[in-house]
Amino acid sequence: MSERDSRVDAYLAPLPAWQQEVFGELRDILHAADPEIEETIKRSVQPYFVLDGNVAAFLAAKDHVNLFVYDGGIVPDPAGLITAGHDNTTARTVGFREGDPIDREALLVFLRRLIADNRAGGWRKLTGRR
Repeated sequence: MSERDSRVDAYLAPLPAWQQEVFGELRDILHAADPEIEETIKRSVQPYFVLDGNVAAFLAAKDHVNLFVYDGGIVPDPAGLITAGHDNTTARTVGFREGDPIDREALLVFLRRLIADNRAGGWRKLTGRR
């Protein structure tokens, strides 16, 4: 399992307890999806999870949190996880408000497929787009 980045801890520390809890669970799910996933900070402050390309990123808002999933637009979503981003070519958002349940198993399936697509060359290669 890859190490956790202390800069991600620093991003989470000032957040309300419920947001810390949601991001903590999402972080665990991302690492469970593939132990080789790496944490980093991009855009100066935003936590990213990468493996053969961007997999996901965190963004906290006042009343919700977002898990941005890169190339999520080409991954099947039978569980209806995606809450926003349908107008984006590939990226999608899975949003959570305080008290929302997290479907761990559905997220694991989704993220594992996304990571497999990354390893296969990403959305450009898989869709033939340039």
